[in-house]
Amino acid sequence: MQAMQLSAPGGLDQLQLNEITPRAPGLGEVQVEVKATSLNFHDYAVVIGMIPAADGRIPMSDGAGVVTAVGEGVSDYAVGDRVLSYFFPHWPSGRPSLPSLLGVPGDHVDGFAAQSVTMPASAFSRMPAHLDFAAAATLTCAGLTAWRALVVETDLKPGDWVLVQGSGGVSVVALQFARMMGCRVIATSSSDAKLERLGALGAEHLINYREHANWGEQAFELTGGCGVDLVVEVGGPGNLPQSINALAIDGCISLIGVLTGWAGEMPTGELMRKNGRLSGITVGSRADHLDMIAAVEANDLQPVIDKTFALPELAEAFRYQESQQHFGKICVSL
Repeated sequence: MQAMQLSAPGGLDQLQLNEITPRAPGLGEVQVEVKATSLNFHDYAVVIGMIPAADGRIPMSDGAGVVTAVGEGVSDYAVGDRVLSYFFPHWPSGRPSLPSLLGVPGDHVDGFAAQSVTMPASAFSRMPAHLDFAAAATLTCAGLTAWRALVVETDLKPGDWVLVQGSGGVSVVALQFARMMGCRVIATSSSDAKLERLGALGAEHLINYREHANWGEQAFELTGGCGVDLVVEVGGPGNLPQSINALAIDGCISLIGVLTGWAGEMPTGELMRKNGRLSGITVGSRADHLDMIAAVEANDLQPVIDKTFALPELAEAFRYQESQQHFGKICVSL
């Protein structure tokens, strides 16, 4: 079978398509024919060496496919079942702990840039019944990150305000989840064309942050001077002053990305004055994942996919991600 492997210390030119031998499943394991994966910033960080990985690592955290063999002791799955990977297979439920955040596919262990994988059955859930493999593969990381931000870490009610930033995978699905919950959405982008598409998905107010440097104050005013109840923060330190300006009293900023850097100044006094919360988020638990799947099915939600590449084109897919031209998710079909 074919698999994309990464040579240390990493870099897009260090991705190599190799022939490897699939492994039969052992006790408690299943073998899965991988049909699709999707790109996340986490995968990019692994591939370029920002997150160090073992030499020969098979990247990609997201995987959707079909069970092709079942090991001894497995009763939850049968050959032919359509399955979806967990980002944190060792985090069953509740709050995170260090052990629960280990074992991430494509990072701590080999991931889904391979035509076949053999993993513990507990590394998989069932797929949403109405989705194809590429659409399902967008949910493992980006979908669950947005779900945890909106549903697990906050107490949003219909009519509450949510601010999403940009048009990447997490931001777009966060907009979809927010509208599904009856929340009102403000969206920011530097592209008027992308803002138009965000509006078509249900964003009520649109802000071009290139044209409005104080976009946080504008967002605050657009809510009638009440502020937004949740900011889905993908930018990090460069955005936080404006995000705090946009925030309502007792509002929450879910920090899910650091695209503007790892550290920076923040108006902590203003955050305190607003009794605001800054919540760091890395994806979610298996229980959260199952709740998300139930909600996606009940609402017939369709993830937004910008472009799909073939496995040998994985480096090209990451270069497309680097260009920031995409709207929604970038997928790889196997």
